[in-house]
Amino acid sequence: MTPPRTPQIPVVVLAGFLGSGKTTLLNHLLRNRAGTRIGVIVNDFGAIEIDAMTVSGQVGSTVSLGNGCLCCAVDASELDTFLETLTRPSARLDVIVIEASGLAEPQELVRMLLASDNPHILYGGLVEVVDAAEFDRTRQRHPEIDRHLAVADLVVLNKSDRVGEAERERLRAAVAELSGPAAVISAVHGRIDPELFFDPALRPDHEDKVRQLTFEDLLREEAPDGHEGHDDHLHASYESVDFTSDIPMDPRRFMEFLDSRPDGLYRIKGFADFGEGDRDHTYALHAVGRFLRFVPRPWARGEQRLTQLVMIGAGIDAAALSAGLAACRADGAERADEPGRADAAEVERAMWGVLRYVQEQAPKPEVFDAHGTADPREAAAEA
Repeated sequence: MTPPRTPQIPVVVLAGFLGSGKTTLLNHLLRNRAGTRIGVIVNDFGAIEIDAMTVSGQVGSTVSLGNGCLCCAVDASELDTFLETLTRPSARLDVIVIEASGLAEPQELVRMLLASDNPHILYGGLVEVVDAAEFDRTRQRHPEIDRHLAVADLVVLNKSDRVGEAERERLRAAVAELSGPAAVISAVHGRIDPELFFDPALRPDHEDKVRQLTFEDLLREEAPDGHEGHDDHLHASYESVDFTSDIPMDPRRFMEFLDSRPDGLYRIKGFADFGEGDRDHTYALHAVGRFLRFVPRPWARGEQRLTQLVMIGAGIDAAALSAGLAACRADGAERADEPGRADAAEVERAMWGVLRYVQEQAPKPEVFDAHGTADPREAAAEA
């Protein structure tokens, strides 16, 4: 259970049919990246405008976006090659976003990510962008959208300003029925909070001191399409719940909580202390949609032993989630300051529920059924 030597970079798949607003959303992320270095992979052919720069459409081309980000136009068969390039330490990227072709099968890209042997990447979720004004017509032309929504981790109901309130609620209900546990949020002009995609990067102090203004600084002063003054309200479409405990978590109760987490809970991140279950390690937790992974690392000398979690979702009951986590704390016999009192065999058995999500290597494609309908998030969890 040796932790990775280098941090893993989350890879997010951004999908949606032609005209749904994927590129607009991606441009928004690039404008509001808050110092985060983003690698962009465009799985498409033809001219794609990204943040006022054009990717020629040549497979294998790489373009610098001039703001710490990179863009690659690739064929799916070359995905691993470019992931290898983008995950080199010299690229210093924090997150990679794959913008899928409007006619691509996002499930295939997810399959490739989960089957990749690249030890430097981590599945960051499938985000499906839906055009609210064209949803019904899109389903008629492309019934496969139902399959795409079924494996999405986050659904962005874009262009929601083009439909009335009653129609918007009808669409939300229809999309939610198709996407199951995925979080569904409404957006205008693809403007969602970047925290749904990635955490703000923490840079050494010397990188954020006096410097020349960048295009990102200038663009931040301009709102897209004449809509000004709304960036500070992007958080309104989702909720964030923090949880901290100095009492270790009971591994069995905690896994029951994670296995039954409610619909709409999109991301969980943080660290868990399992006390007597593993006194030598803290467990970094990464969950997106139904995908779940733990990465143990040794406690640092003098480090305070805490469980610290952040949960992000849409339409979630924050109070119920906090109460549910509080109920997962170990009882007095298993507290870290009273070692040796818990039944060792019972604690060991309980820890197996955690250890089955500690993955040394991503699962292989054969976990999908013949129809390709298996949920890749569940498949990863069974590895």
